[in-house]
Amino acid sequence: MKQGFIKVAAATPDIRVADVPFNTKQICSAIEEAQNNQAKIVVFPELCVTGYTCGDLFTQDVLLQAAKQALLEITEFTREKDMLVFVGVPLVVDAKLYNVAAALCRGEILGLTTKTFLPNYGEFYEMRQFTAGPDVPGEILFNGKKVPFGPGLLFQASSMEELIVSAEICEDVWSPIPPSIRAAMEGATVIVNCSASDETIGKDSYRRDLIKGQSARLIAGYIYANAGEGESTTDLVFGGHNLIAENGSILAESKRFENQIIYTELDIKRIVGERRKNTTFTMEKEKVLPRISFPLDVCETKLTREFPKKPFVPQDEKERALRCEEILTIQAMGLKKRLLHTHANTAVVGISGGLDSTLALIVTAKAFDMIGKDKKEILAITMPCFGTTDRTYRNACKMAEQLGATLREVKIADSVSLHFQDIGHDPKDHSVTYENAQARERTQVLMDIANATNGMVIGTGDMSELALGWATYNGDHMSMYGVNASVPKTLVRHLVKYAADVTADPKLQEVLYDVLDTPVSPELLPPEEDGKIAQKTEDLVGPYELHDFYLYYILRFGYRPGKIYRLARQAFDGAYDKETILKWLKVFYRRFFNQQFKRSCLPDGPKVGSAAVSPRGDLRMPSDACSRLWLEELETLDEDCVYGVPETNAAGGSL
Repeated sequence: MKQGFIKVAAATPDIRVADVPFNTKQICSAIEEAQNNQAKIVVFPELCVTGYTCGDLFTQDVLLQAAKQALLEITEFTREKDMLVFVGVPLVVDAKLYNVAAALCRGEILGLTTKTFLPNYGEFYEMRQFTAGPDVPGEILFNGKKVPFGPGLLFQASSMEELIVSAEICEDVWSPIPPSIRAAMEGATVIVNCSASDETIGKDSYRRDLIKGQSARLIAGYIYANAGEGESTTDLVFGGHNLIAENGSILAESKRFENQIIYTELDIKRIVGERRKNTTFTMEKEKVLPRISFPLDVCETKLTREFPKKPFVPQDEKERALRCEEILTIQAMGLKKRLLHTHANTAVVGISGGLDSTLALIVTAKAFDMIGKDKKEILAITMPCFGTTDRTYRNACKMAEQLGATLREVKIADSVSLHFQDIGHDPKDHSVTYENAQARERTQVLMDIANATNGMVIGTGDMSELALGWATYNGDHMSMYGVNASVPKTLVRHLVKYAADVTADPKLQEVLYDVLDTPVSPELLPPEEDGKIAQKTEDLVGPYELHDFYLYYILRFGYRPGKIYRLARQAFDGAYDKETILKWLKVFYRRFFNQQFKRSCLPDGPKVGSAAVSPRGDLRMPSDACSRLWLEELETLDEDCVYGVPETNAAGGSL
């Protein structure tokens, strides 16, 4: 439960129809197994104590009394278990039979959630035996104790107030207005479903989409436990199709036609953070659903769910290709509109032979194709200076030629040298002035050419550079429209590769592949004696794959530094040691805060993903905010990546 993670399980035990003692034993065995796997919430199928397919046996007192006794036995079995268990059971109340999900914790029945919507169509005939639950929750006397009874009961962990669990039963989630909607609007962050959904052709896909969609709509975790093998096959087959979802993503899914227990971890802090940020997720002003407290020990949750190294990049190759095409289209559509609106005659792109300028040129060519404009009006400007290598120069020239742009070369070394004289800077001093003077000269050249040709300067800088402030203020930081402004560096690479893979021009493909193999560099320092690039960005600012990982979880979910550190250690295990991960995380926070002033005056540019750094959109951040709290947390982490209270203020990182 530390850092918001809680391990959960959906269990389908082997059962026998109407064999309550056997089913009780199997349920208890599954609870034991779930405990051994550190699960804190365990969900069982609908009516699993008896079997869902008992039919008119549900009218037999022998079966119902056995079910009641079984519920008491299972409840007692949980006494020494640190978990919240939901079990489906038939229950007689005031001479009526109800389909119930019983919530059990440490030997107590916390509440009895009733099924609201009883299917009575096709193969289902629940109204023959069961009564729909009451409209509003109340209490009943069960085994001499008052127990909450009805729909929408909320079970809140005393050790983690954000963990609020509510149950619904099978058909409830298939209805137009599921009970989970009200529960979520009153605070439930996890919905469980005790279900008995039979298998027919294609039903598994519909079920998967339904649960995934409900978790997205509610911004919640959703644990779906389905009946499986052991139910009657007189007319139906049950496949034990269990699902665990979180805010629109399926985290775990069982094989069909096998009784299994599936596990994963829900991130409650992530859910709460998403709700807090999403202003259309409104909470009910009038709270009517009862909240029942339950205890859970606070302990470390071993993570089994995957956190990809490149969260901005889809892992599936087919999906990645579709995403790349979509992003290129969004970028090009944005530029198309801006070119048409400003009646620009030309688009001016500074090309270095690097990844970012390559992507910008590809996008510009695509926009010109959309407009039906001659690509000769794309002015691809190469501006060799002190750090330019033959490799990048040749690639820039070849690329412009193959894309049909007009190549212009403006050598800026003399201008920069004269500028050094003007400001009294020693050219042998390769400090930041040496580098930035070149970057600003390049930008001046591009701006003036654009003015002379009624053109527009197309920005090439990417989101990773903007997050780190790895751009020269009023140099490459500035343009008239920044097509790459919301594209992180790790994604830039895949976009260029996609463009190379799909082009029909073998010469263009060759040059794009070579660009991909070229080290990332601003080329502002003289090359090495052998002509190779001397200035490699990642040696100076850190690996972009780490920074993009940090950036994603900071922007997208607002995670604490300690949590990001923990996830990074897991994701990059074997690639970087923990010291390296921590070092660059500290660098990221310092630069992210220090460099906001550059992002505050960014040019316009299209948003392509779920996170961006535009001061007009996703990141309304003051330029003089302090990084102290975030850096102090990183200084006080224990071995489990859990933050503590700093003993001194000396470790802080201010601006």
